Amino acid sequence: MDQIAAGDLKTILHSKRANLYYLEHCRVLVNGGRVEYVTEQGQQSLYWNIPIANTTTLLLGTGTSITQAAVRELAKAGVMLGFCGGGGTPLFAGTESSLEVAWMPAQSEYRPTEYLQHWVRFWFDDALRLGAAKAFQKARLIRLQQHWSGSKSLKEQGFNPDLNALTSAIQGTLPPITAAPDTMTLLTEEARMSKQLYRMASLASGYGEFTRAKRGDSTDAANRFLDHGNYLAYGLGATATWVLGLPHGLAVLHGKTRRGGLVFDVADLIKDAVILPQAFVSAMHGHSEQEFRQACIEALTRSEALDFMIDTVKATAEAFGRLAQGSSAPASESSTT
Repeated sequence: MDQIAAGDLKTILHSKRANLYYLEHCRVLVNGGRVEYVTEQGQQSLYWNIPIANTTTLLLGTGTSITQAAVRELAKAGVMLGFCGGGGTPLFAGTESSLEVAWMPAQSEYRPTEYLQHWVRFWFDDALRLGAAKAFQKARLIRLQQHWSGSKSLKEQGFNPDLNALTSAIQGTLPPITAAPDTMTLLTEEARMSKQLYRMASLASGYGEFTRAKRGDSTDAANRFLDHGNYLAYGLGATATWVLGLPHGLAVLHGKTRRGGLVFDVADLIKDAVILPQAFVSAMHGHSEQEFRQACIEALTRSEALDFMIDTVKATAEAFGRLAQGSSAPASESSTT
């Protein structure tokens, strides 16, 4: 059989890829030129193919191992590889340093630089970086309203939000977002809006009283599903930034020094729209983690979430890169006259 060239594995655009995997208690290896995961059933070993050319993210949970050859093939195909704890949540231990998923993007010296150049033009300007954070927040709210009001799947699962209340909440949060003088004020407004969304989602699904627990302290199904689903969104966020060649440390909202902050910024674009309602719906239906994860992946794929993330980041980079370039033009012109 003819070998597939490494370059051909990336012919499917990341934004069009359909698969996002979470694996546990298995081995990932290369078998016959294909990347597969192996599970044990009695005395039998069962081999399952991973279509890496159509995969964006691979999360490896507890009890997993992976060979060097498999990592090499995943890197060739541009698959984002992440190591996490059981159930897709990142708690390896109780220390602060272990609360993040360990992402392993495919290394390449030939990543595109166009959007990185736009990004760094404005990133060192506090006002422009804040403007980009506000643009992300507004895009998040638009996506939220579109998905909650238009998702056929959510309606079929019994999610019936008060759309008038949602519109009112969005209209109420837009002025504070626009007027926010710094990122801390913006984060505070985001947290306030999130509390409203939790309450709306709880009512829309009939879940009842709900309080968002700290990560790792989840005692109810909705909280556990929120933690779990958010890391699927982080996988897509990491993929979107890698595709555009943006380092994960160049955050606009989650802090200039927070490791991987840009991944969280980008994931926030779709978390409230897709993950949040599905968490409450799945909790009400008594779904298992696997059923919830599959519902999230289907919703993310159907709503073209990765497409939206990539397009939003591109538009933000271009818009604020041009602003930064325009604001610096008079100074450079005056220095040459």
